[in-house]
Amino acid sequence: MKIPIGANIYKLFRIIILRKWNLMLNMSKFENHKNLYLNFKNDAENEVNSKPSRTELYFLSIFHLIECCAAKHRVHVNKHQKIRTALENNSNIFEKETENVWRLFQDIENKIRPKFAYGFSGTDDDFNELKEKYYKLEEICNKVLLDES
Repeated sequence: MKIPIGANIYKLFRIIILRKWNLMLNMSKFENHKNLYLNFKNDAENEVNSKPSRTELYFLSIFHLIECCAAKHRVHVNKHQKIRTALENNSNIFEKETENVWRLFQDIENKIRPKFAYGFSGTDDDFNELKEKYYKLEEICNKVLLDES
């Protein structure tokens, strides 16, 4: 039995529409993460805020920037606890920088952030280390986002 030509055209249009819808959905996630990254970064750099607040804001900001990079590759990390697994399973996102990204992020998440968020042991040196790691991650992420491939 031959399939009528009209059925093939219908199928083709359906595929095109589904792909376009999927792309639009993916872009909205990207835009959401980008806006959260920028908002959190803006507040983190506001020196009026306390260092514990700024630490949390830097953490949230860089998480959403990493999510932007993942969204560019149609990956959704979903939770900050899943960064390492998501990046190792999708090493095409950061390529040779994959391990560096998740290690820097985990240092912020597990080593520096708790000193400010759960106690009063965070020092100026800790805060400077946080910013150093944050800006390194930001630099790596910006290279991924600017890459046209």
